[in-house]
Amino acid sequence: MNKSICLVSLGCHKNLVDSEVILGLLSKEGYRLTTDPSRAEILIVNTCAFIQEATKEAIETILGLTHYKKEGRCHLLIVSGCLPQRYGKILEKELPEVDLFIGTGTFQHLPQILKEKQKKKTFLSKPTFLYDEKTPRILSTPPFIAYLKIAEGCSNLCTFCTVPKIRGPYRSRRLRSVIDEAKRLGDQGVQELILIAQDTTAYGEDLRDGTNLEKLLKDLVKIKGPRWIRILYSYPKANYFTDGLLELMAQEKRICPYLDLPIQHIDDGILKRMGRRSRSQEVRSLFEKIRAFLPAVSLRSSLIVGFPGEGESQFKTLLGFVREIEFDHLGAFKYSPEEGTPASRLPNPIPQNVKEERLRTLMEIQKKISLKKYRQFVGRKMEVLVEGPNHQGGLLRGRLQIQAPEIDGCVFLKGEARPGDWVEARITQALPYDLVGQIETGC
Repeated sequence: MNKSICLVSLGCHKNLVDSEVILGLLSKEGYRLTTDPSRAEILIVNTCAFIQEATKEAIETILGLTHYKKEGRCHLLIVSGCLPQRYGKILEKELPEVDLFIGTGTFQHLPQILKEKQKKKTFLSKPTFLYDEKTPRILSTPPFIAYLKIAEGCSNLCTFCTVPKIRGPYRSRRLRSVIDEAKRLGDQGVQELILIAQDTTAYGEDLRDGTNLEKLLKDLVKIKGPRWIRILYSYPKANYFTDGLLELMAQEKRICPYLDLPIQHIDDGILKRMGRRSRSQEVRSLFEKIRAFLPAVSLRSSLIVGFPGEGESQFKTLLGFVREIEFDHLGAFKYSPEEGTPASRLPNPIPQNVKEERLRTLMEIQKKISLKKYRQFVGRKMEVLVEGPNHQGGLLRGRLQIQAPEIDGCVFLKGEARPGDWVEARITQALPYDLVGQIETGC
């Protein structure tokens, strides 16, 4: 066989893990992997279709690769993941250049599908697959970082969200499976282990055997290797954040003092229309509790502006909340009405120009908050994980424990070090979303 494959992964880190599993499964079957699409006989695009912008990016990427079927070695173009799962067989007419469409419930069967050479083009099934510690997986991240998916799917049913339809209901991996994979990653030299799921704090709830995030973390901190354990994508529901979980995070230095809690909005009326399970007072009390246990915690959140029915008063309430809480990191998005979601049928849509103005206003406020936060570090010595060279200015690039890769800022470093090194750097300058530092010693 020995056919060469190039995979392009789009979307979130959860999708990236799926891409790594696809690479692992195909490599096991003898396929050769390449990062150069011009040298690949088979091209795969693992897509995201969570929102319109992601769908647009996926289609543009697919069309951008089609010329390799004419000019390169490619004879098979495959589209996998969320795009085919969401839009189904309609894509056969819309994208005739594509040879195979593989959904989120079927990607694990890709080697068999290629082997059988069936005539049909679209392979879809209900998403039930959950990879485990025995599933082949080839990391595409730097060797010192790995994402560990602890659950798949979502059962929260927010009115604006397509994920439950695309990914299926929430289903947790068994505790032993997660721990065994974490041990293997640690043995491979992974220094930063990043826990991901659509909702990490709901981990184990569906297993009904006492498994939860606190129990998982207690076992993870015992394994050798990872120096940092980071938690992403936590649902801001108060009963998930028990005293025991927060005490564990406060006591264990390997668990990053970092929480990512996408709240989406703070106005109770908007939250109700969004189908969110938490209300304003619960969210406020939760942040207060977290900071009581973890005074130095770095808080990240995501917000949606321009949701149907968001008037000026609701938007001002949101701005006031952002000023009050002072998030360390914040992502904000304009509401996008997604076909098939309950929110897309809501009355009182917000004009596009109003959404754009609200997003600019919100992010200007956050920019000032972020700069204020980062100025507190100037003059301090900090532990930094070096990621590699920065492509502008000849500096290195690294991160603090309070900065997640790709989604948060970084530390631009003066000095010499290699990717994966741990150094002690003195912070010399604060930028709105990044820091500048001078390497002093290794650590």
